[in-house]
Amino acid sequence: MMKLPLTVRWMDNTVVGEVATESREVSSRGLYFYLPKVLKSGSAVEIVMTLPHELTQAGPVKVRCLGRILRTDEPGQGDIGVAAAIERYEFLRNGESAA
Repeated sequence: MMKLPLTVRWMDNTVVGEVATESREVSSRGLYFYLPKVLKSGSAVEIVMTLPHELTQAGPVKVRCLGRILRTDEPGQGDIGVAAAIERYEFLRNGESAA
């Protein structure tokens, strides 16, 4: 299981949240990661992940994913486990901002 660095952004009412975290599981259709707060199921999220050279064979590659929260799990202490479905994604060119 490979842990990938992630930046996760979401809208909560009128406030934009952003946190750096890492993936626990990744597939072509979704991700599982931890956040410091609960997001409602169905909430839209933007996730920027960095694919390492071992996967791309072309240096690190950033991918911006747009998706939705499927469910959240509270492990009992600390961060909240989040499962998110990927609805679409795009590769970011070198130097292209993830904003």
